[in-house]
Amino acid sequence: VRAYEPLYTVKEVSKILKTNPSTVYELITKNKLPALRLGMIKIRGSDLERFIEGFPVENIKEDTNEKA
Repeated sequence: VRAYEPLYTVKEVSKILKTNPSTVYELITKNKLPALRLGMIKIRGSDLERFIEGFPVENIKEDTNEKA
């Protein structure tokens, strides 16, 4: 997320989150990610930053059966 970028499109957010646009629309619909309707839907950079920082982090354990 670039601090100087005030607004992102859904497509730009999907690239940042490394997901597809339909997932971003779903996050918006479920009120998990605030959005503005300015012609097209836009997401504030500050809201995107808060979303990322507030998202729960999972500890992903390596498969112990894998050989090094």
